[in-house]
Amino acid sequence: MAALTLEKLTVSFGGLIAVNELDLHIRDGELRCLLGPNGAGKSTTLDLICGKTKPTSGRVLLGNKDITHLEEFKRARAGVGRKFQTPTVFKELNVIENLEIGRSARPGIASTLRVFRTPVSGRIREVLSLVGLEGEMFTKAENLSHGQTQWLELAMLLMQDCQVILMDEPTAGMTVQETNQTAALFRELQGDHTMIVVEHDMAFVRDIADIVTVMDSGSLLAEGNIAEIESNAAVREAYLADVGDDEHA
Repeated sequence: MAALTLEKLTVSFGGLIAVNELDLHIRDGELRCLLGPNGAGKSTTLDLICGKTKPTSGRVLLGNKDITHLEEFKRARAGVGRKFQTPTVFKELNVIENLEIGRSARPGIASTLRVFRTPVSGRIREVLSLVGLEGEMFTKAENLSHGQTQWLELAMLLMQDCQVILMDEPTAGMTVQETNQTAALFRELQGDHTMIVVEHDMAFVRDIADIVTVMDSGSLLAEGNIAEIESNAAVREAYLADVGDDEHA
């Protein structure tokens, strides 16, 4: 079953077509990597999925539900989570308090942001263990490393039980060790969570991707597993030749 479907999704800005009749079908529990040169339309595609940008034409389906015209906050409540390249966490609060706020944003809970004072158990403990922050639960977010801050933001999305998680360059600025830990975390999330990842680090993509979609000039250029993508002549000409041997380009 498709967790997310894009049908002929198109958006233009002042006559410039940023995404052009894009079709994507993301299976439930799949980890899809979205590649392409700068300006290919990758981040704009994430914007269209989460509702930050409205399409000119086409449809966005979450499962069988058409969410094309839903506002951004309603898509979040429906189960679409977005993690931006620059983490957005509450720096003055500690890790536990951030997770409690993440949980309070779940559908069906009062919309006012209240920090619930509950024991560190159940889902909170499970998520802390999953992202490797059990030892930092009372650390203020402003004192976390860059990688830990990224994991905290992902943990907040996990607390919201998002059906589809969108991530824009999650390893940007990470050390090699943090990148490797992030790859291990993503592999653990595969199957239980549907993820779409925009990423430039080809070593990271090789490590995590189920299927890779390559965009160029707003259109779908190629799709397949990592071996198929790396052997595709059109992809090499449009994108991989620019990346070259630099795994962190």
